[in-house]
Amino acid sequence: MHCLKFLFRQPPLAMKKYLIVGLGNVGEEYIHTRHNIGFLIVNALAQQFDQSFAPVKSALRCQLNHKGKTFVLLKPTTLMNRSGKAVRYWALKERIPLENILIATDDLHLPFGTLRLRTKGSAGGHNGLRDIEDQLNTPNYMRLRFGIGQEEKHFNQVDFVLGEWSADESSQLKERIQKSVEAILSFGLQGAAKTMNQYNGS
Repeated sequence: MHCLKFLFRQPPLAMKKYLIVGLGNVGEEYIHTRHNIGFLIVNALAQQFDQSFAPVKSALRCQLNHKGKTFVLLKPTTLMNRSGKAVRYWALKERIPLENILIATDDLHLPFGTLRLRTKGSAGGHNGLRDIEDQLNTPNYMRLRFGIGQEEKHFNQVDFVLGEWSADESSQLKERIQKSVEAILSFGLQGAAKTMNQYNGS
Protein backbone atom coordinates (compact mmCIF):
# COMPACT_ATOMS: atom_id res chain seq x y z
CA MET A 1 0.00 0.00 0.00
CA HIS A 2 1.33 3.41 -0.88
CA CYS A 3 1.35 6.34 1.52
CA LEU A 4 -1.84 8.34 1.04
CA LYS A 5 -0.10 11.46 -0.23
CA PHE A 6 1.16 9.53 -3.26
CA LEU A 7 -2.24 8.13 -4.24
CA PHE A 8 -3.31 11.22 -6.14
CA ARG A 9 -1.96 14.54 -7.25
CA GLN A 10 -3.36 17.51 -5.42
CA PRO A 11 -5.10 20.28 -7.36
CA PRO A 12 -4.34 23.77 -6.02
CA LEU A 13 -7.73 24.07 -4.31
CA ALA A 14 -7.09 20.89 -2.31
CA MET A 15 -4.48 22.73 -0.26
CA LYS A 16 -7.28 24.89 1.15
CA LYS A 17 -9.33 21.91 2.29
CA TYR A 18 -8.86 20.14 5.62
CA LEU A 19 -10.16 16.86 6.98
CA ILE A 20 -10.86 17.07 10.71
CA VAL A 21 -11.68 13.70 12.26
CA GLY A 22 -12.96 13.22 15.79
CA LEU A 23 -12.57 9.70 17.16
CA GLY A 24 -15.25 8.06 19.26
CA ASN A 25 -17.79 5.28 19.48
CA VAL A 26 -21.31 5.53 18.09
CA GLY A 27 -24.19 4.88 20.49
CA GLU A 28 -26.08 6.61 23.29
CA GLU A 29 -24.12 4.72 25.94
CA TYR A 30 -20.84 6.28 24.77
CA ILE A 31 -21.84 9.94 24.38
CA HIS A 32 -20.54 11.16 27.74
CA THR A 33 -17.52 8.87 28.03
CA ARG A 34 -13.90 10.01 28.04
CA HIS A 35 -13.09 7.93 24.95
CA ASN A 36 -15.54 10.06 22.93
CA ILE A 37 -13.81 13.40 23.39
CA GLY A 38 -12.96 13.47 19.67
CA PHE A 39 -16.67 13.43 18.82
CA LEU A 40 -17.35 16.20 21.35
CA ILE A 41 -14.64 18.40 19.85
CA VAL A 42 -15.88 18.17 16.26
CA ASN A 43 -19.46 18.57 17.49
CA ALA A 44 -18.49 21.85 19.14
CA LEU A 45 -16.72 23.03 15.97
CA ALA A 46 -19.79 22.26 13.86
CA GLN A 47 -22.11 24.00 16.33
CA GLN A 48 -19.94 27.12 16.33
CA PHE A 49 -20.69 27.49 12.62
CA ASP A 50 -24.32 26.31 12.84
CA GLN A 51 -23.61 23.15 10.88
CA SER A 52 -24.99 19.68 11.51
CA PHE A 53 -23.78 16.18 10.66
CA ALA A 54 -25.37 13.87 8.11
CA PRO A 55 -24.78 10.14 7.64
CA VAL A 56 -22.43 9.17 4.79
CA LYS A 57 -20.31 6.13 4.02
CA SER A 58 -18.62 4.91 7.23
CA ALA A 59 -19.12 8.24 9.00
CA LEU A 60 -21.17 11.27 9.97
CA ARG A 61 -20.02 14.30 8.00
CA CYS A 62 -20.46 18.04 7.80
CA GLN A 63 -18.59 20.86 6.10
CA LEU A 64 -17.89 24.46 6.95
CA ASN A 65 -16.06 27.33 5.31
CA HIS A 66 -13.98 29.79 7.29
CA LYS A 67 -11.69 32.55 6.02
CA GLY A 68 -11.15 30.93 2.64
CA LYS A 69 -10.59 27.43 4.02
CA THR A 70 -12.91 24.43 3.87
CA PHE A 71 -13.10 22.13 6.87
CA VAL A 72 -14.64 18.70 6.33
CA LEU A 73 -15.61 17.33 9.75
CA LEU A 74 -15.92 13.59 10.19
CA LYS A 75 -17.08 11.23 12.93
CA PRO A 76 -16.36 7.63 11.88
CA THR A 77 -19.28 5.27 12.49
CA THR A 78 -17.07 2.22 12.37
CA LEU A 79 -15.82 0.81 15.63
CA MET A 80 -13.08 2.96 17.18
CA ASN A 81 -10.54 0.28 16.26
CA ARG A 82 -11.50 0.58 12.57
CA SER A 83 -11.44 4.39 12.31
CA GLY A 84 -8.79 4.30 9.59
CA LYS A 85 -11.24 2.97 7.03
CA ALA A 86 -13.33 6.15 7.15
CA VAL A 87 -10.29 8.44 7.28
CA ARG A 88 -8.72 6.88 4.21
CA TYR A 89 -11.96 6.78 2.22
CA TRP A 90 -12.88 10.42 2.84
CA ALA A 91 -9.35 11.76 2.41
CA LEU A 92 -9.30 10.19 -1.03
CA LYS A 93 -12.86 11.16 -1.93
CA GLU A 94 -12.36 14.79 -0.86
CA ARG A 95 -8.83 14.81 -2.34
CA ILE A 96 -7.33 16.15 0.87
CA PRO A 97 -3.53 15.90 1.18
CA LEU A 98 -2.01 14.08 4.12
CA GLU A 99 -0.61 17.25 5.68
CA ASN A 100 -4.16 18.69 5.87
CA ILE A 101 -5.58 15.85 7.98
CA LEU A 102 -6.05 16.28 11.73
CA ILE A 103 -7.26 13.58 14.11
CA ALA A 104 -8.74 14.62 17.48
CA THR A 105 -8.60 11.92 20.11
CA ASP A 106 -8.25 11.13 23.81
CA ASP A 107 -4.93 10.47 25.55
CA LEU A 108 -4.83 8.52 28.79
CA HIS A 109 -1.22 9.55 29.44
CA LEU A 110 -1.88 13.31 29.57
CA PRO A 111 -3.44 15.15 32.52
CA PHE A 112 -7.09 16.04 32.06
CA GLY A 113 -7.68 18.84 29.56
CA THR A 114 -4.06 19.13 28.41
CA LEU A 115 -3.68 19.55 24.65
CA ARG A 116 -0.80 18.09 22.68
CA LEU A 117 -0.47 18.54 18.93
CA ARG A 118 2.03 16.59 16.84
CA THR A 119 2.54 16.16 13.09
CA LYS A 120 3.74 12.58 13.60
CA GLY A 121 4.32 10.00 16.28
CA SER A 122 3.37 6.59 17.55
CA ALA A 123 -0.16 5.42 18.24
CA GLY A 124 0.74 5.31 21.93
CA GLY A 125 -1.43 2.28 22.55
CA HIS A 126 -4.50 3.91 20.99
CA ASN A 127 -6.16 1.38 18.69
CA GLY A 128 -7.96 4.02 16.66
CA LEU A 129 -4.72 5.82 15.84
CA ARG A 130 -3.02 2.52 15.10
CA ASP A 131 -5.67 1.66 12.51
CA ILE A 132 -5.40 5.11 10.92
CA GLU A 133 -1.65 4.67 10.65
CA ASP A 134 -2.16 1.27 9.03
CA GLN A 135 -4.72 2.60 6.53
CA LEU A 136 -2.65 5.67 5.60
CA ASN A 137 0.55 3.63 5.70
CA THR A 138 2.31 6.37 7.64
CA PRO A 139 2.42 7.85 11.17
CA ASN A 140 2.97 11.30 9.68
CA TYR A 141 -0.37 13.00 10.15
CA MET A 142 -1.49 15.74 12.54
CA ARG A 143 -3.10 14.60 15.75
CA LEU A 144 -4.64 16.61 18.56
CA ARG A 145 -4.47 14.60 21.77
CA PHE A 146 -6.83 15.66 24.57
CA GLY A 147 -5.67 14.53 28.00
CA ILE A 148 -8.12 12.39 29.97
CA GLY A 149 -5.64 11.04 32.54
CA GLN A 150 -5.33 11.72 36.24
CA GLU A 151 -2.46 11.50 38.70
CA GLU A 152 -3.49 8.21 40.27
CA LYS A 153 -2.96 5.00 38.34
CA HIS A 154 -5.95 3.19 36.92
CA PHE A 155 -5.63 -0.55 36.92
CA ASN A 156 -8.61 -1.06 34.64
CA GLN A 157 -7.91 1.33 31.80
CA VAL A 158 -10.84 0.10 29.70
CA ASP A 159 -13.34 0.94 32.43
CA PHE A 160 -11.70 4.34 32.90
CA VAL A 161 -11.67 5.46 29.25
CA LEU A 162 -15.21 4.15 28.74
CA GLY A 163 -16.36 5.77 31.97
CA GLU A 164 -18.16 9.10 32.19
CA TRP A 165 -16.53 12.38 33.18
CA SER A 166 -16.27 13.19 36.87
CA ALA A 167 -18.13 16.22 38.23
CA ASP A 168 -14.88 18.20 38.40
CA GLU A 169 -13.96 17.27 34.82
CA SER A 170 -17.44 18.13 33.57
CA SER A 171 -17.19 21.62 35.06
CA GLN A 172 -14.04 22.30 33.00
CA LEU A 173 -14.92 20.38 29.86
CA LYS A 174 -16.63 23.15 27.89
CA GLU A 175 -13.65 25.50 28.18
CA ARG A 176 -11.18 22.74 27.26
CA ILE A 177 -13.22 21.72 24.24
CA GLN A 178 -13.40 25.33 23.07
CA LYS A 179 -9.61 25.56 23.33
CA SER A 180 -9.40 22.46 21.13
CA VAL A 181 -11.71 24.07 18.57
CA GLU A 182 -9.48 27.14 18.49
CA ALA A 183 -6.44 24.93 17.91
CA ILE A 184 -8.12 23.16 14.99
CA LEU A 185 -9.05 26.43 13.30
CA SER A 186 -5.51 27.68 13.87
CA PHE A 187 -4.16 24.55 12.18
CA GLY A 188 -6.12 25.43 9.05
CA LEU A 189 -5.41 29.16 9.11
CA GLN A 190 -1.87 29.40 10.51
CA GLY A 191 -0.37 25.98 9.88
CA ALA A 192 0.98 23.21 12.07
CA ALA A 193 4.12 24.90 13.44
CA LYS A 194 2.45 28.06 14.76
CA THR A 195 -0.45 26.05 16.14
CA MET A 196 1.81 23.67 18.04
CA ASN A 197 3.79 26.59 19.49
CA GLN A 198 0.63 28.34 20.61
CA TYR A 199 -1.48 25.47 21.94
CA ASN A 200 0.78 22.64 23.08
CA GLY A 201 0.46 22.20 26.83
CA SER A 202 -2.34 24.78 27.06
